[in-house]
Amino acid sequence: MDLLPFSEYAASLNRKRTAAGVLLRDDRSRVLLVETTYKPEWEIPGGAVEAEEAPWVTAARELHEELGITRPLGTLLVIDHIRTQGVMPEGLAFVFDGGLITEDEVRGIQSTDPEIQSVGLYTLGEAETLVKPTLHARISTALRAADNGATVFCEAGHPATTVWN
Repeated sequence: MDLLPFSEYAASLNRKRTAAGVLLRDDRSRVLLVETTYKPEWEIPGGAVEAEEAPWVTAARELHEELGITRPLGTLLVIDHIRTQGVMPEGLAFVFDGGLITEDEVRGIQSTDPEIQSVGLYTLGEAETLVKPTLHARISTALRAADNGATVFCEAGHPATTVWN
């Protein structure tokens, strides 16, 4: 078996898109969602990881850019494998714990980001009508992970069923 030169091998490696978001919730387990101006579905605060940027840096940067919020991130709640969806290639999504936020804090958010139309706190049931099914599953899993203090590996938002040895 002939081996490729290392530079050719490195160039042949699969590239995955990567996104990072922040789960903010209130004391009633409602989650903070953002209404974007560029697509019909709502999102949690976050976005695409830029070249040479760590996912946790992305999450904190996007939280500040989108909502003007600067706070330390908590634990990593979810790592989600996302299959190719239309024009969007396969990827990984990271969700970090942003902690609790109050209704007064949410009402005080005045986003200057042109991508953000509005923000609000929503129950899981309400969120189901606003976000994509995969994100709804990811949010649900992230809420459970926050309650349990554990990171959950997911596939399309659902806990992975892979057996670990």
